[in-house]
Amino acid sequence: MKAFSVGLTALGIWLGAGAGAAWAQDVAPAAAEAVAEAAPAVSPEMFTTNNLWMMVATFLVFIMHLGFATVESGLTRAKNTVNILFKNTLIPAIGLLTYALVGFGLMYQGDWAIPGWLRLGGGVGTDAAGLTSAYNAGYTYWTDFLFQGMFAATAATIVSGAVAERVKLGSFLIFSTIYVAIGYPIAGSWVWGGGWLADLKFHDFAGSTLVHSVGGWGALAGALLLGPRLGKYVNGGVRPIMGHNMPMVVTGVFLLWLGWFGFNGGSVLSADAGAVSFVLVTTSLAAAAGIVTSMLTSWGIQKKPDLTMVLNGCLAGLVGITAGADCVSVPAAVAIGAIAGVLVVLAVMGLDKLKIDDPVGAISVHLVCGVWGTLAAGLFSTNPDFTLKTQALGVLAYGLFCFPLCLAIFAALNYTIGLRVSRAEEIGGLDVGEHGMEAYPDFQGFLTK
Repeated sequence: MKAFSVGLTALGIWLGAGAGAAWAQDVAPAAAEAVAEAAPAVSPEMFTTNNLWMMVATFLVFIMHLGFATVESGLTRAKNTVNILFKNTLIPAIGLLTYALVGFGLMYQGDWAIPGWLRLGGGVGTDAAGLTSAYNAGYTYWTDFLFQGMFAATAATIVSGAVAERVKLGSFLIFSTIYVAIGYPIAGSWVWGGGWLADLKFHDFAGSTLVHSVGGWGALAGALLLGPRLGKYVNGGVRPIMGHNMPMVVTGVFLLWLGWFGFNGGSVLSADAGAVSFVLVTTSLAAAAGIVTSMLTSWGIQKKPDLTMVLNGCLAGLVGITAGADCVSVPAAVAIGAIAGVLVVLAVMGLDKLKIDDPVGAISVHLVCGVWGTLAAGLFSTNPDFTLKTQALGVLAYGLFCFPLCLAIFAALNYTIGLRVSRAEEIGGLDVGEHGMEAYPDFQGFLTK
């Protein structure tokens, strides 16, 4: 823990040195005037309506973190529940703080140090113009920051599930801080921040790649370096390790589906009735199609209907449609979700054959279906500017950036403070080993025996 404390202290000094003045930073008056001149005219009533919808969408994205927490804890063993809930409580806090300090500037506001590739700038801060439609016809500066900050935290949450039940808490928190503070905003600036991929018309409406694949690459790197859980692969076969609370998993998936209405619907960036309603329809139909095809695929292969596959099929459909929810037809949305539902089942089984242990299916859902959804936006888009070639280039670029970066962070942590808990802690459970607590003391009673 001493090494962990030293690591956090050093990281804090680094963040503070790079962004200490960010809290007081104001948008330059000249820049505010330029924005005001370029902004379309909007009535005060419409501006309020737009901003209100964006805040509601923000609330919905925020509740997704509860969904991730319940899915991950339910799909793992009872002895690790406190640890998983702890991680998922810290992640949104880390995401918001790092985004305020450095992330928002790196992604949107800073000047291009390397044009199209790397911004440099401070964190959040604004003048009075940021509270009016002079900033944007759809939302205030603060709404923009909060909505985007929720997205930033989601990328780290995805990683949590893939490394569950064997990662050291301190190592995971340091990884999450670095990745959300630096990796996510740099990658995001390439598209949403007006970078080089935006110039090429790479399209990722709400983040199949920018959020889900970015998190998925981290999940893959972590799972590879950690190795499988004890007892997962025995004598060349796969030993199922069942989750302890399926009602919790179902609750989490429905919370995530609910949150996706804000995730995708909020990405319209206004309360435009036609655009928002259409996006919500494509989102819902893709999720429904993913449920059905994952059921049929898993039932056909395993000869039994698997609830976990169906639940991941729902999430697969949601991830798949996220890139193109605004630009594909309704039948195409169904097709995208249906294919995602098949892919997630095959990916889960394929990773087991490769002995890559992912307790919750995060790699299959977010990386595999994130890649599929991004390519699908090029295949099915009604906008001729969005092509399969450009979408594939974007997928490749993010893989080449995110995967090596995550490997490097995890490898550095493994070399310095260690990445995996001891064998005794893993067997006894991370709740007792890392926290000295139990999620269900009346039933477990480890600490009272």
